[in-house]
Amino acid sequence: MDVELIAAVRRFNRTVTQRVGALDDGYMARGRPLAQARLLWEIGPDGAEVAALRTRLGLDSGYLSRLLRTLESDGLVTVGPADRAAGDGRVRTATLTAAGRAEWTELDTRSDEFAWSILAPLTASHRGRLVTAMAEVERLLMASMVVVGPCPPADPRARACVRAYARDIARRFDDGYDPALSRPVRDDDLVPPAGVFLLATLDSEPVGCGAVKLHPDAPAEIKRVWVSDTVRGLGLGRRILHELERYAAERGWTAVRLDTNRNLTEAIALYRSAGYREIPPFNDERYAHHWFEKTL
Repeated sequence: MDVELIAAVRRFNRTVTQRVGALDDGYMARGRPLAQARLLWEIGPDGAEVAALRTRLGLDSGYLSRLLRTLESDGLVTVGPADRAAGDGRVRTATLTAAGRAEWTELDTRSDEFAWSILAPLTASHRGRLVTAMAEVERLLMASMVVVGPCPPADPRARACVRAYARDIARRFDDGYDPALSRPVRDDDLVPPAGVFLLATLDSEPVGCGAVKLHPDAPAEIKRVWVSDTVRGLGLGRRILHELERYAAERGWTAVRLDTNRNLTEAIALYRSAGYREIPPFNDERYAHHWFEKTL
């Protein structure tokens, strides 16, 4: 990694943490640090499940529990079973008290005022540039938060991605899409050593997938590359494709191939820009119009 790039990120982090008051003991002059204020904000007037808060904020269970206990002792939050009548303690919910709702409202007001304090010294042109740059940084940071890794194809998250993939291509193919008419992809083909299924998650939620079958005495075959609309344009499809290629190459395969439908123009453009060349059909896939191969 370029040391100048790393240094630039560190400079940015220092500037942002100072400007937003992350170093202050009393964020927004409310007498509590940023972590507590952010947690209070995320709970919100409607309350939130503790597990969802942990996932959303990326917090360790112990640290989140300590934060919640502090807010509880301050009389701002109550934590208890989601269904008190049923006595089910497995799902715990954090709820704002009356004092907590008042504090949330005050934080909301002060957050607007703080945002304006950042924009106010700038010209109209610079304000627009800053907000545009912030939106771009937010999207790129989101891309950096996506985790891509192996997942059993029978995992419910993997199944959800494959269903979303099928719905997506059914809308785009000329004659729709019926999985029963497509060449089958068995779960056994997508677990080591036969292959792998990669799942992409953002805040533990599935947002993309891809798979590769390691055919003996033939190029590896890439299947089911899909990216959710929520993260399109972040380069995730290319990243998944690269990880699948790397997986095959590390296990001794020297080429990968795939088939695709003519209506998936973005996918075709991705494959060509990634170094794939069009080849004659290597299978009888009903929904395929293009076949590609790449030397690894």
